[in-house]
Amino acid sequence: MTENPLAGRLALVTGASRGIGAATARALGAMGAHVVLTARTAGGLEEVEEAIHAAGGSATIAPLDLTEPESIARLATAIEDRWQALDVLVLNAAQLGSLSAVPAIDPKEMARVLTLNVSAQAAMIAAFDPLLRRSTLARVIGVTSSVGRKPRAFWGSYGASKAAFEALLLAYGDEMAEISAIRVALVDPGATRTAMRARAYPGEEPRSVKPPEVVGDRIAALAIEGYADGHFERVG
Repeated sequence: MTENPLAGRLALVTGASRGIGAATARALGAMGAHVVLTARTAGGLEEVEEAIHAAGGSATIAPLDLTEPESIARLATAIEDRWQALDVLVLNAAQLGSLSAVPAIDPKEMARVLTLNVSAQAAMIAAFDPLLRRSTLARVIGVTSSVGRKPRAFWGSYGASKAAFEALLLAYGDEMAEISAIRVALVDPGATRTAMRARAYPGEEPRSVKPPEVVGDRIAALAIEGYADGHFERVG
């Protein structure tokens, strides 16, 4: 691998203010990509941006709420005005929601989970599809969960959203495979030391699971590896 295999490339990471998103952004920056960092909170994004710059990389922050389609459209326009193509799109942002039995699911909360975990992802793909098609090395990598493929008690709402997200992303990859350089991959992080994990497993010792950097490094590596469209892997 060359020292900066993504030099001159542009990457966009959602949910980049902490956890897996932040780790992925730092790893992509270390590989030479200019990284656009998105999340709702500017403070966390600024910390990640500073870390990338301190390591010799480059990044731009773009605070936004992905549940607002207008924000996504504005971001796509701003990026298109400045850059020619988008080479790496990491769809990491997601909401856990409450863990509850299916009959006890709050319909309003589930609607919010589906809005971010599915509808906003579709809006991101639609907004950035033209820029991705212009890349000679386009990678769209989605962060998923095992409960999207293997249903688990009390995880029905989140699992349903991840199953829908996977279907959406894989369908897009199938549509693009023969007409563009876009390749799609799904990554299941497995047990990882994140705020979402801590909320789902409050009694777990954080040091008993791997740090987000392990997952971030693997996602960044997929940005330059060759693989068949619809690639899926679990980290750890």
